[in-house]
Amino acid sequence: VQLVESGGGLVQVGGSLRLPCVASGFTFSRSFMSWYRQAPGAGRELVARITSAGGSTNYADSVKGRFTISRDDAKNTVYLQMNSLKPEDTAVYYCNADAPTGWSRRDYWGQGTQVTVSS
Repeated sequence: VQLVESGGGLVQVGGSLRLPCVASGFTFSRSFMSWYRQAPGAGRELVARITSAGGSTNYADSVKGRFTISRDDAKNTVYLQMNSLKPEDTAVYYCNADAPTGWSRRDYWGQGTQVTVSS
């Protein structure tokens, strides 16, 4: 199983970034996909989640209206479009899969990608 994030980097306040996460080794289309983030000295928090087949999405209050999660099942990829970035968005962003495995489910994590927003 692999989740490979990319697209992070240094961006100025008000800028945009798009983070893709490419998945392999599990049934992507039946998995709930999420983005989490962890700032220095803080716990990991849920940023956005999308259900299988893109049926519904939910977002942390702090990113509503600025971030958009989407998925392309043909490419086994989930995206996080981040607009109007703020310094408090600075964190390592992690891709997460809640994947079906037989009669149960398992969590998988990517290695993370750093996003730094400079003021």
